[in-house]
Amino acid sequence: MEQDIARACEEARRDRASVTLIAVSKTFDASAISPIIDAGQRVFGENRVQEAKAKWPELVAACPGVALHLIGPLQSNKAKDAVALFDAIHSVDRPSICEALAKEINLQNKRPELFIQLNTGEEPQKAGVAPADADAFIASCREKYGLVISGLMCIPPVDQAPAPHFALTAKIAARNGLTNLSMGMSADFAIAIAFGATHVRVGSAIFGHR
Repeated sequence: MEQDIARACEEARRDRASVTLIAVSKTFDASAISPIIDAGQRVFGENRVQEAKAKWPELVAACPGVALHLIGPLQSNKAKDAVALFDAIHSVDRPSICEALAKEINLQNKRPELFIQLNTGEEPQKAGVAPADADAFIASCREKYGLVISGLMCIPPVDQAPAPHFALTAKIAARNGLTNLSMGMSADFAIAIAFGATHVRVGSAIFGHR
């Protein structure tokens, strides 16, 4: 995987250090994750707060340099645990989440990196902010809720070419002064890197199929 990312960075004429590999460990238990940590991987992604809460505190205690990213949907009632546990949250997408996160960030004095999730395909079954609403939502996060937004995240529709979705996400980020782009998974991370991804979320290529 490391060689593949290095090759994609070289082809995109980018520094390998500009791309963070998030190893998506959702559904895998500690026995499967520990060898990946031992191999040198330090950034991991989880989809569910409760699942992460059950398995990660012990792993983090054993390896303090590990960073944990929430890449799945967040419910308002899980904001307290999410802020306590995660170093980054990639799924900020509605006012109720903003309000809950702002409250917990202030209470806990802990500031995870925050990404706004876009729904670039405007799929009704998928979470995320519609592209047309993105500028206003980013401004609201900053001005109304006092959140520091690090970047944008997107998941292109499975039946469409990912490149236009990555390009749109990068365009929205640029005009809002956001430097981080969480986009690209096992099948399309090289394309995402070509379009400026700073974080790629790779699961099956590292852990195998679930």
